[in-house]
Amino acid sequence: MLAIRMRTRRHKASAFATAAALTALAVPALTATPATATATAPATATATATATTTSYDSTYYKNAVGKTGTALKSSLHTIISSQTKLSYSGVWNALKATDQDPRNSNNVVLLYSGLSRGKSLNGGDTGDWNREHVWAKSHGDFGTSTGPGTDIHHLRPTDVRVNSIRGNKDFDNGGSAVSGGGGSLTDSDSFEPRDAVKGDVARMIFYMAVRYEGGDGWADLEVNGNVNNGSAPYMGRLSVLKAWNEQDPPDAFEERRNQVIYDSYQHNRNPFIDHPEWVEAIW
Repeated sequence: MLAIRMRTRRHKASAFATAAALTALAVPALTATPATATATAPATATATATATTTSYDSTYYKNAVGKTGTALKSSLHTIISSQTKLSYSGVWNALKATDQDPRNSNNVVLLYSGLSRGKSLNGGDTGDWNREHVWAKSHGDFGTSTGPGTDIHHLRPTDVRVNSIRGNKDFDNGGSAVSGGGGSLTDSDSFEPRDAVKGDVARMIFYMAVRYEGGDGWADLEVNGNVNNGSAPYMGRLSVLKAWNEQDPPDAFEERRNQVIYDSYQHNRNPFIDHPEWVEAIW
C-alpha cells in the first residue's frame, strides 16, 4: 500500500456560483498538449498518495471514513447510490453547466482535446461535441438508459470525431497520436487521454465500479487488468488507471464539476475526487 501524507481541502456549500468565481478557476489547457508515445510506468510502492480531509467527512462520508478494502467500497456504494437520476436528453443541459469553460461561459471544455467549444454546438455532426460515456456503455450493455447510461459523473463533452476514435476501447498507455485529440494516443485496443485529464478519467472509472455493483438491475461493473474487455462489464487497465490517479491529482475544474453535480443535479459525489487516496485503499 502506498505511503500516505496529509493534505487538507475544504469545500464550500455552493461551488463558484457566480461568473466571477468561475473566471478565477484554473482550467485545463485549451490547446493540444503533447503526450509522449512511450508507455508511462505504473506507480511504484514508493509513490506518495495524498490523504485528504474535507468538510464532508463528518457528514456525507461519515460511515466510510477510517475504512479500507471491501468495507470501504461497500460503504461508499451505499453513500453514493442515493442520487437523482437524469434522462439522457437531460444530460445535454447538465453538461453545459458541469463542464462550462471558466474563461468563456458560452462554451464547454472538451475532455480529450481540451478545446473550448460553444455550448450550442452539441450534436452528432463533425465539429459538434457529444456525450461521451467514459465507462464505455457497451461494457456492461447499459446503453443510454436512465442509470449508468445517464450518470453525469462519467459523461463528458467530447469532440464527435475524437469520441468515435476512442469508441469503446479500454484505457492503457501508448499508441499513435489522435488527430485533434490534444495529445491523446490510441492503438487497436486502448486509448490514452492527454496528460491533463488522465486522473479525471481514472477517478470516473473508479466511481462507476463502486456505484454500480449489480444490485439495482444493472451489471456489476468492475475494473480489471485487461484491455479488449468488449461487452463484458469490465474496464481496464487497472494498474495504469491507478498510476494516472497518482500522476494527475484533482484540480479546480474537476473539483468544481463534482460540486455542481452534487449541488444541482444528482446530489451525489465522486468520492475519489474528494479522497483520491481511497483508490489505493480499495484496489
